[in-house]
Amino acid sequence: MHRTRTHFTDRTDAGRRLAELLGHLRGPGTVVVALPRGGVPVAAEVAAALGAPLDICVIRKLGVPRQPELGMGAIGEDGVRVLNDEVIRLVGVTPGQLADVELRERAELERRARRYRGGRPPEELRGRTVVVVDDGIATGSTARAACVIVRARGAARVVLAVPVAPDDWTARLAGIADELVCVGTPSPFFAIGEFYGDFSQTGDEEVLRHLAEARAAPAQDGAGAAGSGVDRELVLPVAGVRLAGRLTVPVDAAGVVVFAHGSGSGRHSPRNRRVAAALNRAGLATLLFDLLTEDEEPDRRKVFDVELLGARLTAAAGLLPELPEGRERALPLGLFGASTGAAAALTTAAALGEGVRAVVSRGGRPDLTGPGRLAEVTAPTLLVVGGLDGRVIDLNRQARARLRCESELAVVPHAGHLFEEPGTLDRVAELARDWFLRYLPGGPPTTP
Repeated sequence: MHRTRTHFTDRTDAGRRLAELLGHLRGPGTVVVALPRGGVPVAAEVAAALGAPLDICVIRKLGVPRQPELGMGAIGEDGVRVLNDEVIRLVGVTPGQLADVELRERAELERRARRYRGGRPPEELRGRTVVVVDDGIATGSTARAACVIVRARGAARVVLAVPVAPDDWTARLAGIADELVCVGTPSPFFAIGEFYGDFSQTGDEEVLRHLAEARAAPAQDGAGAAGSGVDRELVLPVAGVRLAGRLTVPVDAAGVVVFAHGSGSGRHSPRNRRVAAALNRAGLATLLFDLLTEDEEPDRRKVFDVELLGARLTAAAGLLPELPEGRERALPLGLFGASTGAAAALTTAAALGEGVRAVVSRGGRPDLTGPGRLAEVTAPTLLVVGGLDGRVIDLNRQARARLRCESELAVVPHAGHLFEEPGTLDRVAELARDWFLRYLPGGPPTTP
């Protein structure tokens, strides 16, 4: 059981924090299934972090008459019906009242299923690991119904994952899933919404948007088929060490962006994966890889050794044309750096000159770039910082003054250093996407 701070900004924040506990499930055999509506924004973050397809399992809670927030059971697709006999007995719900509630909720369930699926069949679950995600668990009736449904559809392994639940939730749901994962189990526990800063209702349009974005993301099949692009794990032999990475190449990619992660982060970073997914949807390839080995990560000196990180990033960029996916044509190169990784990205841009077409920094420390290196950068550079991150804004302004290339400073309002506030990381992804699409396909940059 994982116990951490359990107050979330909103469902997006909850999904990112839940995704950090699920990295071991990443692989081509995993599917993420959300419980609409509130579970969809949470599951979208999990699916993006795992590189997994996102589907839904439409469930309707059967609320007690005149007390609808108290669940006496749930119904789901495929005719699934789960009842909480204890609640029904304690509240005194009659068979007629139960039938009336079920009739009403069945009609709403069918309406939502038709609208959300739009005529598309459910994701194939047979033989796969299915991660069932909701925004929290109270009584557990809806989660139980969802697990029953995905198991009946042939899931080989069922993982139930939620941001928050009562401290006895594992006892309540024992045996319903093969693995139970939760960010926090606070006590006392009265309602899911008390652990969210923003627990406003999720609308149908938001559900449809998340599902559409997930369908547009490149499939994680690892096959490299011409019709589906490439998305696979790889190992890069760099400067005497072997560094793990993930290469995603959409069909007809217009360029490739290599990510340089910040201190204490790596290729599984949910934030960078979210940005990478947005670039993939825009037709750009991405390479996320670990700049340090597992043995090196605890060494804080290496974490801030910009010369080391920059040298490895430069070497990795040089390997791109040698990868099987790069033999047909060399893709224009861009660099995305976060935190200390921004200094590594600018170091590489200075070293490779016009070999780098564009650079984007997110909450970066370009001031850590070696003396004189900033003036050697020729690639158009976008520095993105949070409006609440005053010290880093100043450091980026000072660094920009030393750049001789085309550059811009973009301040995202109401964003802190990690861009955890609602909508702020999406804005970073939009800025990065537009910058790379502006410069990568258009030829080498012009040096002022």
